[in-house]
Amino acid sequence: MAAWRPACRVGFRGAASARVGVSYTYLLLTFAPPTLGGSAAPRHGALVRTEASLPSVSRRFARTDQRFLRPSSKRDDSLRAPVVLMVSGGADSTALLLLAATSELDIDDGRGTARIARERLHVLHVNHGLRGLDAQEDEEFVRELSARFGIPCTVRRVDVAGLASEEGLGQQAGSNVENVGREVRYREATELANRLCREVDVPRSAARILTAHTADDRAETFLMNAIRGSGPSGLSSIPRRRNRIVRPLLDRTHEELCDLLRMRGIVWREDRTNADTRYLRAFVRHEVMPLLRERNPRLTSGMSASCDILSDEDAYMNQVASRTYRELVRRSSPTMVALDGARLAACEVAIARRVVRKAMLAVCPDARLEARHINRVLSLVAAGSGSASTPMGCDARMEYGLLFVRAQGEKSGPLALWLDVPGSVSLPDGRRLSARLAQVPAGSSPEAVARAHAVEWDGQSVLLDAEACGLDLAQGGRLWVDAAAPGDVMCPLGMHGQSKKLSDLLNEAKVPAADRPQVPVVRTSPTGPVVWVAGIRPDERVRTLPRTRLLLELGIGRD
Repeated sequence: MAAWRPACRVGFRGAASARVGVSYTYLLLTFAPPTLGGSAAPRHGALVRTEASLPSVSRRFARTDQRFLRPSSKRDDSLRAPVVLMVSGGADSTALLLLAATSELDIDDGRGTARIARERLHVLHVNHGLRGLDAQEDEEFVRELSARFGIPCTVRRVDVAGLASEEGLGQQAGSNVENVGREVRYREATELANRLCREVDVPRSAARILTAHTADDRAETFLMNAIRGSGPSGLSSIPRRRNRIVRPLLDRTHEELCDLLRMRGIVWREDRTNADTRYLRAFVRHEVMPLLRERNPRLTSGMSASCDILSDEDAYMNQVASRTYRELVRRSSPTMVALDGARLAACEVAIARRVVRKAMLAVCPDARLEARHINRVLSLVAAGSGSASTPMGCDARMEYGLLFVRAQGEKSGPLALWLDVPGSVSLPDGRRLSARLAQVPAGSSPEAVARAHAVEWDGQSVLLDAEACGLDLAQGGRLWVDAAAPGDVMCPLGMHGQSKKLSDLLNEAKVPAADRPQVPVVRTSPTGPVVWVAGIRPDERVRTLPRTRLLLELGIGRD
């Protein structure tokens, strides 16, 4: 494992623009990032592609007051795309509506701080149905305020308490209601933004969903996550942008927005539940934050700056971990990921944690992962064997040098079906098994053609003697597909007619016991001999011979 090499070269390169006579200075910074298994680092002077979510220095710190640029004649979808304002009626979201309608905001569309065309704005209010008459009055307030500024308003009514009771077995009721309410709001905003994009014929990615989170919200979320226990992602708190969701008020405090509304003579709604300190956020807001501000009056701005730093560095680490994850994946399906255990064990712990987390969330997106779950899996990787489970999550097992991560309870149905020749069938695990007949090309050696085909497809497709499988070109036929049963034997190709139990063959192929029921075994009939153990080995008795005239092509893969 190559260690981090802080080999850094900084150079300045000057260039002149012939058109306008302005000189520019370029900063050339090269470094050697961590590599896996000694893979080569980018060469000096090479340009390294970064993820779109990672802001560059020029993007983060550049001036945005370029006033004399000639307008482009090209269609700019970002200037027509909808901007959805999530408005609850509280002070912060009321200020968001006011600023979006009358002032300038930076919605991270490349224009910096700028006015948003009124026709792009659309208000969304979600009535959770939790506060009776107060909720109805909130809804009417948002409708009237939107009409006052001439902005369309969409209202959605959702029984959040009912959804929370269905999903929240074994959880704290209050916490679950908050989580479900948040999910509902973002889901409704996403659906509304997608519909508006279709109406104006712009890409979905050009839309923006604006929330009214402030610097105070960010500081509170930081403390809430610290109280619960969290890693860098949680301590990064509320990001300025996540995909289409942008939070343009993160540099403003709640009190600043209240002062703005008072100066404009605009009232707002108060949610009495915000004062209920049984909820963690209210406890942090009313009990913890005042104590901390006694020590540091600039607490909010200081914590916001810390969150920005953590967010940027967490995003970079995630990019490195994503690249590492792609390099370590050896097998994958919607419910299973297998990672190279040896190379994962050689990774730095900071990267390995993120890789394991990505693998577990890939198969169990709703898993509630904690540090102890990740550490337990990493201990399996270090030991080279063992298994572990996470509650409401997934199973992890080290076998044959691979870390297998599977969704709990994800069991495919029994494998038993007919395969028409020619034809194809879908397997319970999402793969497709296909068969077709073809004549041997004139002047070709059937054995040479079969060997070349096997090499090209790396065992995922084979050419066999169709007549030996009981098939003919005129009538075709069908083959039986099921799983290996106790006592099944075959004569694997290359063993010169010697028989072997299928269980031994699968063991030698390092197929985990949990996956063996989903390995297709192709037979001539339900009680007939084995033709092919898909993806592993065909039978010696159906191999191509010099006299073979008709080929059977079997293949397995994903659509």
